[in-house]
Amino acid sequence: MSAFVALDGVSHAYGGAGGALAVDALSIAVQTGEFAAVVGPSGCGKSTLMKLATGLQFPLKGTVRVAGEAVNKPLKIAGMAFQAPTLLPWRTTLENLLLPLEIVQPHRSELSRRRKEYVARAENLLASVGLRDQGDKYPWELSGGMQQRTSLCRALIHEPQLLMLDEPFAALDAFTREELWCVIRDLHAVRKITVILVTHDLREAVFLADRVFVMSSRPGRILAEKRIEFPRPRDIEVTFTPEFQDIVHELRAHIVKARQ
Repeated sequence: MSAFVALDGVSHAYGGAGGALAVDALSIAVQTGEFAAVVGPSGCGKSTLMKLATGLQFPLKGTVRVAGEAVNKPLKIAGMAFQAPTLLPWRTTLENLLLPLEIVQPHRSELSRRRKEYVARAENLLASVGLRDQGDKYPWELSGGMQQRTSLCRALIHEPQLLMLDEPFAALDAFTREELWCVIRDLHAVRKITVILVTHDLREAVFLADRVFVMSSRPGRILAEKRIEFPRPRDIEVTFTPEFQDIVHELRAHIVKARQ
């Protein structure tokens, strides 16, 4: 079975061929509908992997394919959410959600004609993450967790086939972070979307992912992968079990070794 996201022997350096390699001989394959997490030391190239997979950067060597096609331009079928929600402060929550539809074709051409339908889609998304009736609020009227929920909805509004998450919960307190783990767990279960999560939080990776990939120090490559066998849906209580902690410690050992 061919992978939905496949990087094969990829090398990349910022500043061209003369720059220091960010990743080298990087290969990773993520199946359709799979939830994959990527962990590793700081500066190992996790975010570079994300940029390569979505066509925001292009490799010096190797191939990048998504949905069976070579990636040679920014992907329209991907949604992205980052550590900072980056909501526009002069737009309401609903208007922030609709922003990708003003940019991405074919939605851009159809927004005026289908606006009522798109607004209903946005409101349903907000309701699915616990933000019903919050569409008229401005970002500064929302808590950090509510802003991040909005950011997740914005990444999903154009119904992407691939969702890329770059440490989206890192700036939140522990309780809010765990609440949002459950939000993204439920969104993935309902939508069956392919997800790649980049994170420093090993508990987060093990709780959410089907497989966890461990990257080496720069230049980054895949050192190890771990399949997470806990049945779904997972309750947050699983994170306190010895079996869960054993996997976290196993992944931590890989990263300690990678840093040496």
